[in-house]
Amino acid sequence: MGTTMTHTARAELTHVVRRRYGAASGAEKRKILDEFIAATGYHEKSAIRALNAKPTTKRRQTRSRPSLYDEAAGAVLIVLWEASDRVCGKRLRALLPILLPALERNGHLHLGEAMRQKILAMSASTIDRLLRVPRSATRLKKARRAMPAARRRVPVRTFADWNEPPPGSMEMDLVAHCGDANCGSYVNSLVMTDIASGWTEAAPLVVRESGLVVETLDCIRQALLFALRALDVDNGSEFVNESLIKYCLSQGIELTRSRPWRKNDQAWIEQKNGAVVRKLLGYRRFQGIAAAQVITRLYGAARLFVNFFQPSFKLAEKHRQGAQVSKRYHPPQTPCERLLQAENLSETAKAKLREVAGALDPLKLLEEIRAVQAHLVTLADGGHLPSTMPEPPDLAGFVASLSSAWRAGEIRPTFSVEAKPRYLRSLQTVALPVGAQTPKNAAAAATVIQPLVQTPPAISPKPILKRPQLIYAEPGKPVYRAFTMIWPLVCRRLEGFPNITSAQLFDELCVQFPGRFHPKHVNRLAKLVKQWRQDARARGVMIPRPKYRRFSNNPRGRGRTMQSCTAHWSEMLQWMEEHPDQTAAELLVEFQARYPGLYNRSHLRTLRRRLQIWRREAIQRLICGMQDHTQDVSSAAAV
Repeated sequence: MGTTMTHTARAELTHVVRRRYGAASGAEKRKILDEFIAATGYHEKSAIRALNAKPTTKRRQTRSRPSLYDEAAGAVLIVLWEASDRVCGKRLRALLPILLPALERNGHLHLGEAMRQKILAMSASTIDRLLRVPRSATRLKKARRAMPAARRRVPVRTFADWNEPPPGSMEMDLVAHCGDANCGSYVNSLVMTDIASGWTEAAPLVVRESGLVVETLDCIRQALLFALRALDVDNGSEFVNESLIKYCLSQGIELTRSRPWRKNDQAWIEQKNGAVVRKLLGYRRFQGIAAAQVITRLYGAARLFVNFFQPSFKLAEKHRQGAQVSKRYHPPQTPCERLLQAENLSETAKAKLREVAGALDPLKLLEEIRAVQAHLVTLADGGHLPSTMPEPPDLAGFVASLSSAWRAGEIRPTFSVEAKPRYLRSLQTVALPVGAQTPKNAAAAATVIQPLVQTPPAISPKPILKRPQLIYAEPGKPVYRAFTMIWPLVCRRLEGFPNITSAQLFDELCVQFPGRFHPKHVNRLAKLVKQWRQDARARGVMIPRPKYRRFSNNPRGRGRTMQSCTAHWSEMLQWMEEHPDQTAAELLVEFQARYPGLYNRSHLRTLRRRLQIWRREAIQRLICGMQDHTQDVSSAAAV
């Protein structure tokens, strides 16, 4: 046969042509047969027999030879596997010549000669095959976590993959300002640092949300003096998501991520988190839009001070000899100096850097940083300050205080040992010098420090608002034991009105006991009411069907819900301004207590939607204010 068609392809072609050949006429059959012979290379008689034959189904080949090892051999093998402490097949195969005689010698096992030879002749693969069922029954099955689709799209970059990148390759991270309690909503700082120069940018986020991260990143990118080429983030969902991936693709930014639980992959940004952000803001808790606005002004001044007047080290090489590691660094330089020496940066950007650097006053920037820090500390400790930031004090007094400010010890208002986490409080202790304890030195220090910051009045720390506790719930079982103590009250209510719905009954309980129930409890209450009605019918109690009102002029559904919320919306806005981190459920509980019988669970959806719109508008106002402030700082620096 002069054809290169494989046997499988020839069989498939025969199966396809057979139907057309059987339904064709004499002349058509001749034509089909010639084409089939030319394609397959069959002899004419072989082709006719193949096309006229009936299709046969291929049967699966079964093993005709019986297995050498029966159930008795498998039972003996299981005993030996357990005696070896459940080792793998390869290790058990090597152990059998030692383990089997030891068990027989001590009288633990008695085997015939034929069975003994079978056990010793087993291979490692045979042992694994016979032990597949008992091993699968004893193995702990850990559920494998599926990697999100967005994380699979972002490649991994380690700390060794940068290879001296040009300016514009940056790492990004979030710093949480939650204080000692990681609960509720609080301000986060979005920090970015350039690998080549150490240029650092920071901006506050009112909430930790992916859309806000993209908007803030776009604001920072437009303010940079160099193009953003690459961006490396961690594996948090606020970074690795479709919104950020789509933004980076549209702007031509290479997006990568670090390995999970490997902070050294982002060593540059982790160093800036402590040396810049924690040094400026400390470890206090900041929450709300007012705190984010003050932090925006702080970062506006710190951005120029850190990048133009704060030299930093850059690692040149590292050698390891045994346990000893030796490092060599380049001479310290500011990020501005490194950008001016970069070959990949345009001359236009370098000229703008020189122009901004020539117009800056480092003491004026430092004075503004100290004043804003004092304002921020007062706000974090519970003080009520005016919405507008006061202008910084006279620069002459600040300059005069520099020569003796060291006598007061730590001078940054945001620094506090008590505000640090417990594992960091013992690392540094603030104490005045011995000579400063005298009244004369204390008065001099107070006189020197007075032009620097105005000491706020002593204000007791503001307690963190927590969600209402379920006092009827047992620990670990809040849903199933919430109605244990009040069930007699519920039964009396059902006996008086047996056709009341579980939703109406739950609303009445929420009004009577505000803040003590969760919306999830309504499902449990419905089951309990259903069981009570079944028992009542068994006792002979007649429960009428619920009556629904018809043709009523009173508003129902979402229209009634909207009218109730609209009537008190101004009061709700005032409450949210005072408690910006509260949820819609907590807002509903608050107004159920203020207006009993007016609000119920049907208002929760409307409140969630309205609060979402309110928070989005507040965040947009904050971003616009941050952009205006950045433009004002840049124009002031240029002047």
